[in-house]
Amino acid sequence: MAGFKSLKGQLLLDGGQLRGSFFHRSVVLICQHDENGAFGLVLTQPTDNKLADALSPDLPESLKEHCLFLGGPVQPTALSFLHTDAFLPNASVMPRVNLGHDLEALVELGSSFSPSQQIKVFAGYAGWTAGQLEGELERKSWVVHPADIDLVFNSSPTTLWQEILRNKTWEHRLLADAPEDLAWN
Repeated sequence: MAGFKSLKGQLLLDGGQLRGSFFHRSVVLICQHDENGAFGLVLTQPTDNKLADALSPDLPESLKEHCLFLGGPVQPTALSFLHTDAFLPNASVMPRVNLGHDLEALVELGSSFSPSQQIKVFAGYAGWTAGQLEGELERKSWVVHPADIDLVFNSSPTTLWQEILRNKTWEHRLLADAPEDLAWN
């Protein structure tokens, strides 16, 4: 594809076109993106489930109380996790942020987990086929924003979408401050 530009390591924010969909007012971290499609994880949909209840009571103590997030509508039982690693400047998603999919690797990570590391665990993911994401971007379904570790791991999932949009253009501030249902306006 001529002129292809990967969005790996970027955030996608609902641009106001996704009302009524899984992605309404969501923020998605793009973890993989090439000419064949894209894979992302929704950062704004925490569940009420703790990892010990949702995955396995045998998880290491360091992981049991972490919240499980809905990563997207595709394969809702598929496991993915993001974790920081100061020793991986060229990690798989963005500097110092790695992606995993294996329960055994998650358990191993939890067994050696240090207080300086951060982790988010997801059920399901967001997926796009070749050209699909590019089409959605052309239709202004998404707003692209640079990701950083604080946005991925240290932001409130319930306010992340609004917080990022409020720091962009005045049009984005209007979108962030619009009522959830425009009939309320």
